[in-house]
Amino acid sequence: MLADPVTLGFVKSDAHPGGNLTGIAPYVKGLPAKQLELAREIVPGAKRMGLLNDVYDPKGFLQRGEIEAAAQGLEIKIVPADVRTTADIASAYETLADAKVEAVVIEQSSMLIAGRKKIAKAAAERKLPTVYGYREHVEVGGLVSYGINLDWCFHHSAYYVDKILRGTNPADLPVEFPTRLYLSLNLKAAKALGLEFPLSVLVRADEVIE
Repeated sequence: MLADPVTLGFVKSDAHPGGNLTGIAPYVKGLPAKQLELAREIVPGAKRMGLLNDVYDPKGFLQRGEIEAAAQGLEIKIVPADVRTTADIASAYETLADAKVEAVVIEQSSMLIAGRKKIAKAAAERKLPTVYGYREHVEVGGLVSYGINLDWCFHHSAYYVDKILRGTNPADLPVEFPTRLYLSLNLKAAKALGLEFPLSVLVRADEVIE
């Protein structure tokens, strides 16, 4: 599961990988911009937003570029806070709070999802509404997520295993992308932050955790 395997040089094209690598690309172009728009919807009029940036994840570079481009159109100032390990999360949130951001967007990365409990704790302590890409963040106390379903990616990987074990060449198995995005909300986290989700967000939710 990689972001943009063509740019990274792992496959020749998504439709025809051409080598011995294929799989599911969980990075959906345009999604980071939607997450930024969701943050603005939850915190209307926000002009300064933080970005928790995993400097080592290839997906992070792509997401940061999309978010910064979208921010220009929305007249939002993006304040990045770099993290290299989960030990950096608390200090990153302290930096964002000191910068007086009004909301935070979390990049989709393996390291940040591993540190999801620390992120939820830091966001709650600093009273910073935070938007995530994976519902697993919301399960442990995060405010809201909009993105792909990782369980679907894991389950669908069995399709590739089956095809390859039956003799299909990986070069002939197109890279696939998730086709459905999920919106998950945590009402308890919202209450702790003194927020109410707009009706426009509530009616779109696939999952509401109370």
